[in-house]
Amino acid sequence: MIPPRYDVVAIGNALVDVLCHKDDGFVAAQGLMRGLMQPIAPDRAVLLHAAMGQCEEVCGGSAANTMAALARLGLRLAFVGQVGADRLGRLFADDMAAGGIAFPLPPIDRPTGRCLIIVSPDGHRTMNTAIGASEYLPAAAFDGAIAAEAAILYVEGYMWRTDEPRAAARAAIETARAHGRRTAFTLSSEYCVQQHHDDFVALLDAGLVDILFANEGELAELSGRADFEAGVAWAAARVPLLIATRGPDGAIGVEGGRRCEAPAEPFGAIVDTTGAGDLFAAGVLAGLAQGRDLPVALRMGSIAAGRIIALTGPRLPEGEDLAALIEDRLRVP
Repeated sequence: MIPPRYDVVAIGNALVDVLCHKDDGFVAAQGLMRGLMQPIAPDRAVLLHAAMGQCEEVCGGSAANTMAALARLGLRLAFVGQVGADRLGRLFADDMAAGGIAFPLPPIDRPTGRCLIIVSPDGHRTMNTAIGASEYLPAAAFDGAIAAEAAILYVEGYMWRTDEPRAAARAAIETARAHGRRTAFTLSSEYCVQQHHDDFVALLDAGLVDILFANEGELAELSGRADFEAGVAWAAARVPLLIATRGPDGAIGVEGGRRCEAPAEPFGAIVDTTGAGDLFAAGVLAGLAQGRDLPVALRMGSIAAGRIIALTGPRLPEGEDLAALIEDRLRVP
Protein backbone atom coordinates (compact mmCIF):
# COMPACT_ATOMS: atom_id res chain seq x y z
CA MET A 1 0.00 0.00 0.00
CA ILE A 2 1.26 3.49 -0.88
CA PRO A 3 1.94 5.57 2.25
CA PRO A 4 -0.78 8.18 2.78
CA ARG A 5 -0.09 11.78 1.85
CA TYR A 6 -2.36 13.05 4.62
CA ASP A 7 -3.04 11.86 8.16
CA VAL A 8 -6.66 13.01 7.95
CA VAL A 9 -8.80 14.28 5.10
CA ALA A 10 -12.19 15.66 6.08
CA ILE A 11 -15.30 16.30 4.00
CA GLY A 12 -17.78 18.73 5.48
CA ASN A 13 -19.72 21.95 5.23
CA ALA A 14 -17.59 25.07 4.89
CA LEU A 15 -19.34 27.61 7.10
CA VAL A 16 -18.69 30.78 9.00
CA ASP A 17 -20.01 30.73 12.55
CA VAL A 18 -21.72 33.90 13.73
CA LEU A 19 -21.91 33.90 17.55
CA CYS A 20 -23.71 36.00 20.12
CA HIS A 21 -24.73 35.63 23.76
CA LYS A 22 -28.47 35.95 24.49
CA ASP A 23 -30.84 34.68 27.17
CA ASP A 24 -33.50 32.04 26.59
CA GLY A 25 -36.13 34.74 26.16
CA PHE A 26 -34.48 35.84 22.93
CA VAL A 27 -34.35 32.25 21.69
CA ALA A 28 -38.06 31.79 22.41
CA ALA A 29 -38.99 35.15 20.86
CA GLN A 30 -37.27 34.09 17.63
CA GLY A 31 -39.30 30.87 17.53
CA LEU A 32 -36.20 28.68 17.88
CA MET A 33 -35.73 25.35 19.67
CA ARG A 34 -33.27 25.82 22.53
CA GLY A 35 -30.12 23.72 22.36
CA LEU A 36 -30.70 22.20 18.93
CA MET A 37 -29.17 22.59 15.49
CA GLN A 38 -31.74 23.46 12.83
CA PRO A 39 -31.43 24.29 9.12
CA ILE A 40 -32.91 27.62 8.06
CA ALA A 41 -33.50 29.31 4.72
CA PRO A 42 -31.05 31.98 3.54
CA ASP A 43 -33.60 34.82 3.87
CA ARG A 44 -34.44 33.73 7.42
CA ALA A 45 -30.71 33.65 8.21
CA VAL A 46 -30.37 37.28 7.13
CA LEU A 47 -33.20 38.37 9.42
CA LEU A 48 -31.93 36.35 12.38
CA HIS A 49 -28.40 37.64 11.86
CA ALA A 50 -29.71 41.20 12.04
CA ALA A 51 -31.75 40.47 15.18
CA MET A 52 -28.69 39.00 16.92
CA GLY A 53 -26.98 42.39 16.86
CA GLN A 54 -23.25 42.57 17.51
CA CYS A 55 -21.68 39.20 16.73
CA GLU A 56 -18.34 37.50 16.28
CA GLU A 57 -17.49 35.87 12.93
CA VAL A 58 -15.40 32.72 13.18
CA CYS A 59 -14.74 30.13 10.50
CA GLY A 60 -16.57 26.96 11.37
CA GLY A 61 -18.49 23.95 10.25
CA SER A 62 -18.24 20.76 12.29
CA ALA A 63 -15.50 18.93 10.37
CA ALA A 64 -13.67 22.21 9.70
CA ASN A 65 -13.52 22.85 13.46
CA THR A 66 -12.07 19.38 13.91
CA MET A 67 -9.44 20.06 11.27
CA ALA A 68 -8.47 23.39 12.82
CA ALA A 69 -7.79 21.60 16.10
CA LEU A 70 -5.90 18.81 14.34
CA ALA A 71 -3.70 21.47 12.73
CA ARG A 72 -2.63 22.50 16.25
CA LEU A 73 -1.51 18.91 16.79
CA GLY A 74 0.87 18.86 13.83
CA LEU A 75 -0.98 16.48 11.50
CA ARG A 76 -0.94 16.53 7.69
CA LEU A 77 -4.42 17.62 6.66
CA ALA A 78 -6.78 18.42 3.81
CA PHE A 79 -10.34 19.68 3.91
CA VAL A 80 -12.89 19.27 1.12
CA GLY A 81 -15.66 21.86 1.37
CA GLN A 82 -17.37 24.41 -0.85
CA VAL A 83 -17.39 28.18 -0.33
CA GLY A 84 -18.78 31.04 -2.35
CA ALA A 85 -16.93 33.79 -4.18
CA ASP A 86 -17.63 36.36 -1.46
CA ARG A 87 -16.11 37.92 1.66
CA LEU A 88 -16.97 34.99 3.92
CA GLY A 89 -15.59 32.53 1.37
CA ARG A 90 -12.27 34.37 1.31
CA LEU A 91 -12.27 34.43 5.09
CA PHE A 92 -12.72 30.66 5.18
CA ALA A 93 -10.04 29.91 2.57
CA ASP A 94 -7.55 32.17 4.34
CA ASP A 95 -8.30 30.38 7.61
CA MET A 96 -7.52 27.00 6.07
CA ALA A 97 -4.27 28.32 4.61
CA ALA A 98 -3.23 29.80 7.94
CA GLY A 99 -3.61 26.37 9.55
CA GLY A 100 -1.58 24.63 6.85
CA ILE A 101 -4.67 22.71 5.73
CA ALA A 102 -4.92 21.91 2.02
CA PHE A 103 -8.18 23.30 0.63
CA PRO A 104 -8.51 22.18 -3.00
CA LEU A 105 -11.91 23.45 -4.18
CA PRO A 106 -12.28 26.85 -5.92
CA PRO A 107 -15.18 29.13 -4.90
CA ILE A 108 -18.48 29.13 -6.76
CA ASP A 109 -21.09 31.79 -7.48
CA ARG A 110 -23.21 31.04 -4.39
CA PRO A 111 -23.18 32.66 -0.94
CA THR A 112 -20.91 31.03 1.61
CA GLY A 113 -22.83 29.17 4.29
CA ARG A 114 -23.22 30.51 7.81
CA CYS A 115 -24.18 29.05 11.17
CA LEU A 116 -25.90 31.47 13.55
CA ILE A 117 -25.13 30.39 17.11
CA ILE A 118 -26.94 31.79 20.13
CA VAL A 119 -25.17 30.94 23.37
CA SER A 120 -27.34 30.85 26.51
CA PRO A 121 -26.05 31.90 29.95
CA ASP A 122 -25.61 28.22 30.95
CA GLY A 123 -23.34 27.57 27.95
CA HIS A 124 -25.81 25.69 25.76
CA ARG A 125 -26.00 26.72 22.14
CA THR A 126 -28.87 27.04 19.70
CA MET A 127 -27.54 26.64 16.17
CA ASN A 128 -29.31 27.75 13.00
CA THR A 129 -27.58 26.94 9.74
CA ALA A 130 -28.01 28.25 6.22
CA ILE A 131 -25.79 25.89 4.24
CA GLY A 132 -25.31 28.15 1.21
CA ALA A 133 -22.54 27.10 -1.17
CA SER A 134 -21.97 23.85 0.72
CA GLU A 135 -25.23 22.55 -0.73
CA TYR A 136 -23.55 22.54 -4.15
CA LEU A 137 -20.54 20.30 -3.56
CA PRO A 138 -20.69 17.89 -6.52
CA ALA A 139 -18.67 14.70 -6.69
CA ALA A 140 -17.12 15.94 -9.95
CA ALA A 141 -15.86 19.18 -8.35
CA PHE A 142 -12.79 17.62 -6.80
CA ASP A 143 -10.33 14.82 -7.44
CA GLY A 144 -11.69 11.84 -5.55
CA ALA A 145 -8.15 10.48 -5.33
CA ILE A 146 -7.65 12.72 -2.31
CA ALA A 147 -9.72 10.21 -0.34
CA ALA A 148 -7.18 7.51 -1.24
CA GLU A 149 -4.37 9.71 0.07
CA ALA A 150 -5.73 9.88 3.62
CA ALA A 151 -4.79 7.52 6.42
CA ILE A 152 -8.23 8.42 7.84
CA LEU A 153 -11.12 9.93 5.88
CA TYR A 154 -13.45 11.84 8.21
CA VAL A 155 -16.97 12.64 6.99
CA GLU A 156 -19.67 14.61 8.75
CA GLY A 157 -23.29 13.48 8.62
CA TYR A 158 -24.44 16.95 7.62
CA MET A 159 -23.27 16.14 4.08
CA TRP A 160 -26.38 14.00 3.65
CA ARG A 161 -28.68 17.03 3.69
CA THR A 162 -28.69 17.50 -0.11
CA ASP A 163 -28.08 15.24 -3.08
CA GLU A 164 -24.77 16.53 -4.46
CA PRO A 165 -22.77 16.61 -1.20
CA ARG A 166 -24.23 13.22 -0.25
CA ALA A 167 -23.04 11.70 -3.53
CA ALA A 168 -19.61 13.32 -3.14
CA ALA A 169 -19.20 12.02 0.40
CA ARG A 170 -20.38 8.54 -0.49
CA ALA A 171 -17.97 8.38 -3.45
CA ALA A 172 -15.09 9.50 -1.24
CA ILE A 173 -15.92 6.85 1.36
CA GLU A 174 -16.01 4.12 -1.25
CA THR A 175 -12.70 5.31 -2.74
CA ALA A 176 -11.03 5.36 0.66
CA ARG A 177 -12.26 1.87 1.48
CA ALA A 178 -11.15 0.55 -1.92
CA HIS A 179 -7.61 1.77 -1.15
CA GLY A 180 -7.49 0.23 2.31
CA ARG A 181 -7.88 3.52 4.20
CA ARG A 182 -9.87 3.93 7.41
CA THR A 183 -13.16 5.81 7.24
CA ALA A 184 -14.59 7.78 10.15
CA PHE A 185 -18.14 9.08 10.25
CA THR A 186 -19.76 11.48 12.70
CA LEU A 187 -23.54 11.50 13.12
CA SER A 188 -23.37 15.30 13.61
CA SER A 189 -26.67 15.91 15.46
CA GLU A 190 -29.87 14.24 16.59
CA TYR A 191 -31.77 16.20 13.97
CA CYS A 192 -29.39 14.94 11.30
CA VAL A 193 -29.95 11.34 12.39
CA GLN A 194 -33.72 11.83 12.39
CA GLN A 195 -33.64 13.12 8.82
CA HIS A 196 -31.23 10.52 7.40
CA HIS A 197 -31.63 7.54 9.69
CA ASP A 198 -32.05 4.88 7.03
CA ASP A 199 -29.12 6.15 4.95
CA PHE A 200 -26.83 6.14 7.98
CA VAL A 201 -27.83 2.62 8.99
CA ALA A 202 -27.24 1.49 5.40
CA LEU A 203 -23.71 2.93 5.54
CA LEU A 204 -22.96 0.92 8.67
CA ASP A 205 -24.56 -2.25 7.39
CA ALA A 206 -22.59 -1.98 4.13
CA GLY A 207 -19.36 -2.00 6.15
CA LEU A 208 -18.31 1.43 4.88
CA VAL A 209 -17.64 2.98 8.30
CA ASP A 210 -14.62 1.93 10.36
CA ILE A 211 -14.95 4.54 13.12
CA LEU A 212 -18.33 5.90 14.24
CA PHE A 213 -18.57 9.04 16.39
CA ALA A 214 -21.84 9.59 18.27
CA ASN A 215 -23.11 11.32 21.37
CA GLU A 216 -25.68 9.76 23.65
CA GLY A 217 -28.71 11.37 21.98
CA GLU A 218 -27.53 10.62 18.45
CA LEU A 219 -26.86 7.01 19.37
CA ALA A 220 -30.37 6.64 20.76
CA GLU A 221 -31.86 8.07 17.56
CA LEU A 222 -29.75 5.83 15.32
CA SER A 223 -30.26 2.60 17.25
CA GLY A 224 -33.87 3.18 18.23
CA ARG A 225 -32.94 2.28 21.81
CA ALA A 226 -33.40 4.76 24.64
CA ASP A 227 -31.09 2.80 26.95
CA PHE A 228 -27.49 3.87 26.38
CA GLU A 229 -25.99 0.41 26.85
CA ALA A 230 -28.48 -1.12 24.45
CA GLY A 231 -27.56 1.53 21.88
CA VAL A 232 -23.87 0.83 22.39
CA ALA A 233 -24.40 -2.89 21.83
CA TRP A 234 -26.40 -2.21 18.66
CA ALA A 235 -23.79 0.12 17.14
CA ALA A 236 -20.70 -1.81 18.28
CA ALA A 237 -21.98 -4.83 16.40
CA ARG A 238 -21.95 -2.80 13.17
CA VAL A 239 -18.63 -0.92 13.22
CA PRO A 240 -15.05 -1.92 14.06
CA LEU A 241 -14.70 1.06 16.41
CA LEU A 242 -17.49 2.92 18.18
CA ILE A 243 -16.75 6.19 19.98
CA ALA A 244 -19.63 7.51 22.10
CA THR A 245 -19.69 10.60 24.32
CA ARG A 246 -21.90 11.34 27.33
CA GLY A 247 -21.09 14.95 28.18
CA PRO A 248 -20.03 15.25 31.83
CA ASP A 249 -20.07 11.45 32.13
CA GLY A 250 -17.14 11.12 29.75
CA ALA A 251 -16.76 8.88 26.73
CA ILE A 252 -16.45 5.23 25.79
CA GLY A 253 -14.77 3.33 23.00
CA VAL A 254 -15.63 -0.19 21.87
CA GLU A 255 -13.27 -1.98 19.51
CA GLY A 256 -13.28 -5.69 18.76
CA GLY A 257 -15.34 -6.43 21.85
CA ARG A 258 -12.95 -4.46 24.08
CA ARG A 259 -14.44 -1.50 25.90
CA CYS A 260 -12.60 1.39 27.49
CA GLU A 261 -13.75 4.62 29.08
CA ALA A 262 -12.39 8.11 29.63
CA PRO A 263 -13.72 10.63 32.14
CA ALA A 264 -14.57 14.20 31.29
CA GLU A 265 -11.58 16.57 31.59
CA PRO A 266 -12.91 19.90 32.87
CA PHE A 267 -10.92 23.13 32.71
CA GLY A 268 -13.15 25.11 35.04
CA ALA A 269 -16.70 26.33 34.53
CA ILE A 270 -18.54 25.59 31.30
CA VAL A 271 -18.73 28.75 29.21
CA ASP A 272 -19.96 27.48 25.84
CA THR A 273 -20.46 23.92 24.59
CA THR A 274 -20.05 24.96 20.94
CA GLY A 275 -17.46 22.74 19.31
CA ALA A 276 -17.20 20.20 22.13
CA GLY A 277 -17.90 17.25 19.85
CA ASP A 278 -15.68 18.64 17.11
CA LEU A 279 -12.69 19.05 19.44
CA PHE A 280 -13.33 15.66 20.99
CA ALA A 281 -13.16 14.08 17.53
CA ALA A 282 -9.91 15.95 16.85
CA GLY A 283 -8.25 14.56 19.93
CA VAL A 284 -9.36 11.00 19.19
CA LEU A 285 -8.41 11.19 15.50
CA ALA A 286 -4.99 12.59 16.40
CA GLY A 287 -4.40 9.76 18.85
CA LEU A 288 -5.44 7.14 16.31
CA ALA A 289 -3.37 8.73 13.53
CA GLN A 290 -0.36 8.78 15.85
CA GLY A 291 -0.80 5.10 16.64
CA ARG A 292 -1.72 5.59 20.29
CA ASP A 293 -3.78 3.10 22.26
CA LEU A 294 -7.54 3.66 22.28
CA PRO A 295 -7.71 4.64 25.98
CA VAL A 296 -5.10 7.35 25.35
CA ALA A 297 -6.89 8.57 22.21
CA LEU A 298 -10.14 8.82 24.19
CA ARG A 299 -8.44 10.90 26.86
CA MET A 300 -6.96 13.14 24.20
CA GLY A 301 -10.48 13.76 22.92
CA SER A 302 -11.81 14.48 26.39
CA ILE A 303 -8.98 16.92 27.10
CA ALA A 304 -9.55 18.83 23.87
CA ALA A 305 -13.31 18.96 24.47
CA GLY A 306 -12.83 20.04 28.08
CA ARG A 307 -10.64 22.89 26.99
CA ILE A 308 -13.00 24.25 24.33
CA ILE A 309 -16.09 24.34 26.56
CA ALA A 310 -14.20 26.63 28.95
CA LEU A 311 -14.03 29.16 26.10
CA THR A 312 -16.47 30.95 23.82
CA GLY A 313 -16.76 29.50 20.33
CA PRO A 314 -15.46 26.37 18.60
CA ARG A 315 -11.86 27.48 18.05
CA LEU A 316 -8.90 27.77 20.42
CA PRO A 317 -7.22 31.13 20.99
CA GLU A 318 -4.49 32.03 18.55
CA GLY A 319 -1.15 30.66 19.66
CA GLU A 320 -2.48 28.21 22.25
CA ASP A 321 -0.47 24.99 22.19
CA LEU A 322 -3.06 22.22 22.24
CA ALA A 323 -0.42 19.52 21.81
CA ALA A 324 1.44 20.62 24.95
CA LEU A 325 -1.82 20.95 26.86
CA ILE A 326 -2.81 17.40 26.00
CA GLU A 327 0.59 15.95 26.84
CA ASP A 328 0.61 17.72 30.21
CA ARG A 329 -2.80 16.30 31.07
CA LEU A 330 -1.85 12.81 29.91
CA ARG A 331 0.96 12.76 32.45
CA VAL A 332 -1.66 13.00 35.21
CA PRO A 333 -3.13 9.54 35.95
